[in-house]
Amino acid sequence: MAADRPLLARALEFAAVAHGDQTRKGTTIPYVSHLLQVSGLVLEWGGDLEQAAAALLHDVVEDTPVSLDEVTAAFGPGVGGIVADCTDTYADDTPGNKRPWLVRKRAYLERLRIIQPRSALVIACDKLHNTSTLLVDLELHGVATLARFNAPAPKQLWYFRAVAAALEGRVPEGLQARLSEHAERFAALTGAVEWREDEGERREA
Repeated sequence: MAADRPLLARALEFAAVAHGDQTRKGTTIPYVSHLLQVSGLVLEWGGDLEQAAAALLHDVVEDTPVSLDEVTAAFGPGVGGIVADCTDTYADDTPGNKRPWLVRKRAYLERLRIIQPRSALVIACDKLHNTSTLLVDLELHGVATLARFNAPAPKQLWYFRAVAAALEGRVPEGLQARLSEHAERFAALTGAVEWREDEGERREA
């Protein structure tokens, strides 16, 4: 593991430069805060330094001009493969021009059901931190918090529950349980009733 420490340091520098002045959605919090938190969670839940490095880079293809080929060239196929699995955009999407939220999430959920455990751990830690901060904001500021997101509460609830279900059996049981708990806490705080595709809604959002 010691041999991977320079990889972790390079990944942090690369991510910090790539994300630049980006902030967490609807806040003034530097985006690198999220990357550091996810990387730390990966290590806390038993991941290795390569997975932790991938956690630092997990949004770099989705949210910056950096390509997956650049990530793989700089950090190797192990990191590149995890980052690819974490990315929910299509190859021809750009940070300012992505396919609609629902289109991307449906496709991403299909992939989650077959990805390898090494990627699953990083993804679960990403979702855990995202939902953790969202729940804190909901408790502090109420449902007005949701105005900064691309999907209404019923679809968010659908997605949170679907992610937890898709990762079951490929991440530590306690981690998966926390994702499920967060989904139900979100439902309680928002009063949302889960959106269901079989109820007739087909408009992409």
